Amino acid sequence: MGKLVVSLSPHAHGTDTVERNMYGVIIALMPALLVSFYFFGLGSVVVTATSVAACVFFEWAISKYILKQERNTVLDGSAVLTGLLLAFNLPSNLPVWIIIIGALFAIGVAKMTFGGLGNNLFNPALVGRAALLVAFPAQMTTWPKVGQWGSYIDAETGATPLSIMKEAIKAGDPSILNELPSSLDLFLGNHPDGAGAMGEICALALIIGLCYMLWKKIITWHIPVSILGTVFVFAGLLHLANPAYADSISVLLSGGLMLGAIFMATDYVTSPMTPKGQLIYGIAIGFLTVVIRNWGAYPEGMSFAILIMNAFTPLINNYVKPKRFGEVPAKK
Repeated sequence: MGKLVVSLSPHAHGTDTVERNMYGVIIALMPALLVSFYFFGLGSVVVTATSVAACVFFEWAISKYILKQERNTVLDGSAVLTGLLLAFNLPSNLPVWIIIIGALFAIGVAKMTFGGLGNNLFNPALVGRAALLVAFPAQMTTWPKVGQWGSYIDAETGATPLSIMKEAIKAGDPSILNELPSSLDLFLGNHPDGAGAMGEICALALIIGLCYMLWKKIITWHIPVSILGTVFVFAGLLHLANPAYADSISVLLSGGLMLGAIFMATDYVTSPMTPKGQLIYGIAIGFLTVVIRNWGAYPEGMSFAILIMNAFTPLINNYVKPKRFGEVPAKK
């Protein structure tokens, strides 16, 4: 007869695992990945394959030879996911050697330096992107036009919707916004000129991924909805005050806003734990994104807004920390 093992509570058991959630997010990214292959062709394939392979390699090598961990986490899906998200934030004509440097920053600096998955303060893929944006600004802000399936490094480039919006603000001329694609074209990814980063081209594909993750309960609605709602309201107020600022729908469907709100800001490790904290976090990201886009040096502000709020996540968690069961409130 076996012994009865008694352990401390709680005894609740859940079906969630790191692998299940990581591969769930990867599945949710597949529509956007397929769309990027369709619009960018060979360039998208090269960038994605390089980014994923480099991230997996760096995690394996650092875990085994530097950290000397007994259990290698390379198969839990987190390195593959980081590689995909990093690729989604890059132009489809970025040279391979620059992609590898970005992967090293993402895995080696932002993730493994802090002890690996679950310990990192900042989103690894966004750290990789930010590092490349600072080190290689020309290459990271040169955006190929869509439909050049066989082109890679020599792809023809053009102006993105965000750069058009930025030019309209600088010139104070609302007529420049007439160069923007229609809201339907932005939603479907039909960009006649520069389209931006690989993973941000088609809002529809990203929303399909969001619906899948909500259905599978991989994430909750709090962060995406609070980000998108804040941007919608703030951008709408600016447009009403000055028509040189783009309308809310165009702002929501342009750049990396959808990608960041759905897949980057919702990262388990770097986002708040409670619904209240997630709403605070999302509202702040939405506000900062609009501020940086309109008055910052770069047309895109989503990545920087998320990284800034990653740093505030511990403070938010402490502020909204629920009371322990049976805890007596401190006397004033």
